[in-house]
Amino acid sequence: MRIAVNTRLLLKNRLEGIGWFTYESFKRICTAHPEHEFFFIFDRKWDEDFIFSGNITPIAVPPQARHPLLYYAWFNYSIPAVLKKLQPHLFISPDGYLPLSPKTKTIAVFHDLNFEHYPKDLPLAEHIYYRRYFPRFAAKATRIGTVSEYSKNDISRTYNIDPQKIDVLYNGANESYRPVDEFTKTVTKRIYSRGKPYFLYVGALNPRKNLANLLKAFDVFRKNSNEEINLVVVGAKMWRTSAISKAWEELQFRDDVLFCGRLETDELRNVIGSALALTYVSYFEGFGIPIVEAFYCDTPVITSNVTSMPEVAGDAAMLVNPFSVNSIADAMHQVASSEDLRKSLVLRGRLRRREFSWQKTADRFWKTIEKTLE
Repeated sequence: MRIAVNTRLLLKNRLEGIGWFTYESFKRICTAHPEHEFFFIFDRKWDEDFIFSGNITPIAVPPQARHPLLYYAWFNYSIPAVLKKLQPHLFISPDGYLPLSPKTKTIAVFHDLNFEHYPKDLPLAEHIYYRRYFPRFAAKATRIGTVSEYSKNDISRTYNIDPQKIDVLYNGANESYRPVDEFTKTVTKRIYSRGKPYFLYVGALNPRKNLANLLKAFDVFRKNSNEEINLVVVGAKMWRTSAISKAWEELQFRDDVLFCGRLETDELRNVIGSALALTYVSYFEGFGIPIVEAFYCDTPVITSNVTSMPEVAGDAAMLVNPFSVNSIADAMHQVASSEDLRKSLVLRGRLRRREFSWQKTADRFWKTIEKTLE
């Protein structure tokens, strides 16, 4: 069987959520199925680290698709030309984008529909493209994969898609994420938090991650606490960060908010594992990988009570109203002031994390591939 895969988000040292999903899934799928031939289609020169096994043929096809006009060119001209040449049995797109003209069977993975619910959080050209084409991608796909029951229901309702056409694959956590020892915690706090305990945010700095409300909640928490606890923010800036900048500038305790930028996996493991708690209070998520990463690191979690996050967290996290600064601040106070609560959350997190692994994701994904080709 010949399977073509959109791998444009496999970028050396720049893997984000969908890139990690692609990497972890296909590393396992390709090595587990040497009887099949895979064609990885990149929009630039590939890195050999992404050629996981001998049954993978990499192909670089311009242009580099990083803007709506280039998305259109790549998926409507470049990809169809490659598919015409390869004649694969299946084309898989882990980021959901599809060519609309070829008759090849397709699987599109939709991670969430945030652009349908919060279009103003994206640049104008991006949200126009997404809202114009993703309904077409949903209709075109032979099958759709997604990462939570919440997103499955959202896709079905929003695009009027038969739920039987949609498979929930879930996400996992990198195997590097695990608890760290006390010495590592001490060193990590010295490097990233001036030696003090800290709450942690991990994720891109974009509006739906709700960092502005988290900053405000941290200020409220500190005003009502005698403990010197910092907030460490890990992540790269994306778009429309003015609200985050404004919130930070208005903080009384802004000097105790420490921005670290993007961290590689080994260092991020230490930072997550050394945190007092992860504070992940987005107002929209299709899954929320940092929640599971924190579970694997034995770190307590505070997360939102909306969209997919309660589904992922189960009973293993403090759930808050992301639109209420006081709700977030109160959870921070409870976690900071109660060692028993932190221990309870860690124990529940150990049970909950068993539900999510990249091997389970890959196994579910392969079943979707088999169903598509029936």
